Amino acid sequence: MYAIIETGGKQVKVEEGQVIYVEKVSANAEDTVTFDKVLFVGGDDVEIGSPYVEGATVTAKVEKHGRQKKIRVFKYKAKKNYKRTQGHRQPYTKLIVDKINL
Repeated sequence: MYAIIETGGKQVKVEEGQVIYVEKVSANAEDTVTFDKVLFVGGDDVEIGSPYVEGATVTAKVEKHGRQKKIRVFKYKAKKNYKRTQGHRQPYTKLIVDKINL
């Protein structure tokens, strides 16, 4: 059984026992998080939401928080002597999916 959930403005396909990395969730490590924005549940019987499946939730355990590798943002305008460099590290949350509830 699998589900497609919406979190952090993105859609993520999840299965029970899977480890996923999502946009930072406001919960402490070792807490349990419940996602109620379930768009699709697949498996033996299929449930399609419009936009969300009624009564479907996905519970996951927060393993840790972190930040991704640094990316460099470089702005440049030709012939104008304009150069700017900026770095960015996106925060994430590592989750372990416990259960998909229908």
